[in-house]
Amino acid sequence: MFRRRVTQAINYGCRVSRQQTRQLSLLEHHSHKLLEQYAIPVPQGYVVTNPGDAEAVVSSIGAPSVLKSQILAGGRGKGKMSSDGKGGIRIVATPEQAFQHASRMLGHYLTTQQTPPNGLLVSKLYIYKAVDVEQEFYLSLMFDRGRYCPVILISDQGGVNIESNQDKLHKFWFSLSQGITAETMARIQKRLRFTDQEMPTIESIIRQMIKLFQERDAILLELNPLVRTPEGNFVCLDAKFDFDNAAQFRQPEIFSKEEHMPGFEDEYEAQKHGLVYIRMKGHIGNIVNGAGLAMATNDLINLHGGSCANFLDIGGKATTETLLKAFEILNRDQQVRGIFINIFGGIVRCDMIAESIIQAASALGKFRVPVVVRLQGTNCDAAMKMLSASEMDISTETDFEKAAKRIIGLTWS
Repeated sequence: MFRRRVTQAINYGCRVSRQQTRQLSLLEHHSHKLLEQYAIPVPQGYVVTNPGDAEAVVSSIGAPSVLKSQILAGGRGKGKMSSDGKGGIRIVATPEQAFQHASRMLGHYLTTQQTPPNGLLVSKLYIYKAVDVEQEFYLSLMFDRGRYCPVILISDQGGVNIESNQDKLHKFWFSLSQGITAETMARIQKRLRFTDQEMPTIESIIRQMIKLFQERDAILLELNPLVRTPEGNFVCLDAKFDFDNAAQFRQPEIFSKEEHMPGFEDEYEAQKHGLVYIRMKGHIGNIVNGAGLAMATNDLINLHGGSCANFLDIGGKATTETLLKAFEILNRDQQVRGIFINIFGGIVRCDMIAESIIQAASALGKFRVPVVVRLQGTNCDAAMKMLSASEMDISTETDFEKAAKRIIGLTWS
């Protein structure tokens, strides 16, 4: 998924640089399990999917306990549930309260500043015994693309208000090859005023985070809040982790935990087949190879009064199978009134595209909407002959602008 995170902002003076990458994000309870594997202290938590189990868990671990909605968005505590308008993180004093609140959370939608307007469905709760908090800290690790090295961000103003206190973030850059030095640790202690008794724990947490960051191909590790208890212990109460999609082949365990947001089923299905697909609000479905050509296609259609139903880049490694999947996704999208196939054959051969179009038409019975095909490049002449010989009810065009105008004309109603 593509997500924009305020907590990925790095301040440079008064300028804020927002980093946007294609990434996998984990739910909180998965992140806590990872922290446990790397000996970073977290409370013992339990995942439940029904109110009865929530009541049983709180009865077992004792109260007060915390019930936390599991969705891929921040700001849950300040959000609003569709059931009662209250937040997505709640403290309960009895097992009976756990049942009551779980009933108002599970199966309902939670809206925060980071969710779609209608919110996200809550299907899981993460429950742990409440922790006494003396102070909240923010601690994260990410790459600074401007400096070509990782950076640690720490603040003594953690919790729900971190986004409004970014000026309190302290930044410490370091080299992955050298690791974090004793000098950097000393600066962290001085800036955050950790005591000599606290620093061994803080240093252990930071070094284990760096180890996790490297071994699991993370692009963001965020502990917020990392709390200090009245006894002087440090515990991570919430964590958000992001991982680079390019590392999927090296991290099958991590990517097996991916949660699919409701309403994005086609996007996930396309991604599994190596397609970059983003649904839009128009009526012309596009199948294009290359992000640049895909953007140009969308721009040209909009320029001439059309509207695009999607961005779909089949890439340079497209096969007949992936193209069939692209046709299948567009053909079942009821807002699509026409399909524009715009291919420049380089690595992808035009005759393979033509063969895939013919197979797709056969597999689907026929295309339910008009189809315009523009092919240029490798084996385009052979491809055009194949399409002509197939006697399919499609339009072919070699000129980019004429092809765009043709599909617009066919979809006007």
